[in-house]
Amino acid sequence: MKSKIVDLIAKEVEGLEVSDIEGLLEIPPKPELGDFAFPCFRLAKAYRKAPQMIAEELKEKFNNVDFISKVEANGGYLNFFVDKITFIKQIIDVASKEDFGSTKEGSGKCVCIDYSSPNVAKNFHVGHLRTTIIGNSLYKIHDKLGYKVERINHLGDWGTQFGKLIVAYKAWSSKEQVEKEGIAELLRIYVKFHEEAEKNPELEDEAREWFAKMEQGNEEALAIWQWFKDISLIEYKRVYDLLGIGFDSYNGESFYRDMCHDVVAELKDKNLLVESEGAKIVDLEEYNMAPCLIMKKDGSTIYATRDLAALLYRKRTYDFSKCLYVTGQEQKLHFSQVFKVVELMGYDWAKTEPVHVPYGLVSLEGAKLSTRGGNIIYAEDILNEAINKIKEVIEVKNPDLEDKEEVAKKVGVGAIIFNDLYNQRIKDVSFKWEKILNFDGETGPYAQYTYARAASVLRRAGVESVDNDIDAEVLSDEFSLALLKEISRFPQVVTDAGERLEPYIVARYVIAVAQAFNKFYNNCQINVEDEKVKKARLKLVCITKNVLKSGLDLLGIQCPERM
Repeated sequence: MKSKIVDLIAKEVEGLEVSDIEGLLEIPPKPELGDFAFPCFRLAKAYRKAPQMIAEELKEKFNNVDFISKVEANGGYLNFFVDKITFIKQIIDVASKEDFGSTKEGSGKCVCIDYSSPNVAKNFHVGHLRTTIIGNSLYKIHDKLGYKVERINHLGDWGTQFGKLIVAYKAWSSKEQVEKEGIAELLRIYVKFHEEAEKNPELEDEAREWFAKMEQGNEEALAIWQWFKDISLIEYKRVYDLLGIGFDSYNGESFYRDMCHDVVAELKDKNLLVESEGAKIVDLEEYNMAPCLIMKKDGSTIYATRDLAALLYRKRTYDFSKCLYVTGQEQKLHFSQVFKVVELMGYDWAKTEPVHVPYGLVSLEGAKLSTRGGNIIYAEDILNEAINKIKEVIEVKNPDLEDKEEVAKKVGVGAIIFNDLYNQRIKDVSFKWEKILNFDGETGPYAQYTYARAASVLRRAGVESVDNDIDAEVLSDEFSLALLKEISRFPQVVTDAGERLEPYIVARYVIAVAQAFNKFYNNCQINVEDEKVKKARLKLVCITKNVLKSGLDLLGIQCPERM
């Protein structure tokens, strides 16, 4: 309907492109103001008339359109009232399709998404959840839009910290201890190293020497490093399994270490390298940025060098149209430097295709969690805590529920994910259990419970699906129409979330659909004797259930059939 109205306006209005009209067309805040509203304010200068007068004149041109019941001019807006029956039939038809919400926007294009990327030999803490959850949702949104998506886990698996770990391992641990305690032991000796280095600074020199050995291909150093990496991946994959998340590539910093020499050589050939206190940098003062450090005094590379190598490798390998980096906003300068250096190397695509996707901090206000060390909260702890709390709720509210463990996992993990994605990603996220696990608020459990309610209605009716041959007049009441209008927004919501790289747009939409469905459910009896009414309303339940599932899936959340 929106595209049809856009076409109608485009034929009558001069000076505006179709894309401009699409951007201007609004959905009014109140049903009595129509289904769509076109503001005439931008036309005032060209038409040399007041917006209200323009709206009055345009109104007359749309009086005999079959799918428009009436058009009104109101306060400079042209308000379109869509014919209800035509609208209902169209939405039922479109929303019943399996690929509802999908587009071919990304057909033939590739998007690389760099997310999660924990530092090897350190626990996967709650801060890593944000990049992982946001990145996974952006992957699902782009996949829905038709892009080929490469999910990249750029592990922090190279650098001086591994020299420190090797020194610490040799001084204060053993093979047996590491094999027994795993990553907890690696964290213990890493902390121990820093404590001891304060008393004995020579340990820092030893660490640099061991990292230099790694860079030079020393077999012992690389064998210990690989062992530490393998131990870390076991824990990370356990968390990813809990979240239901996978990756196409685990190529971390170490993968690009041999490519760094070529990057340095190219920077040198293009006269971009400058010596500064023995180190090699790219001077970015002209662009109001600090210099980008490429090589340390001892000739070793740093993560900026490896990020340069990674970006160039990904462009060569995947020929991406976008390469997204989902990291904290504190890394904004780092990525600005990296993208600018690649641009200065003569790669014009670096101006627009690599994109830093920042997000805010995580706080644990009001959360009482036991930690395994210091003030660090581990991701696995918080996910398991959510699952256990949901188990307690189930035992009270529905103790006979089948598959309690699986339902608790879906709802607990879903609650954490939804809490993260419900607001703009740049905003800070706080964990408050009473809010996160609320089945009545704007939460994951509320959306999942609404899905389970729709599934229950269909089970009681003894149907899994309903064909499109329904009486549209049955669904012309206030509550059915309001729900259909929400459902009709889904394709645009997916597009907007992809364009703005904002999963919260989907999360807010899911709640809007859930709220509209619950109003429909409470005001329109579904399993009635009148077969015509029953069939139409069951059809609406079917498409609502499917849209809720699709929307939650875009967030990385699973839907239990029973709760």
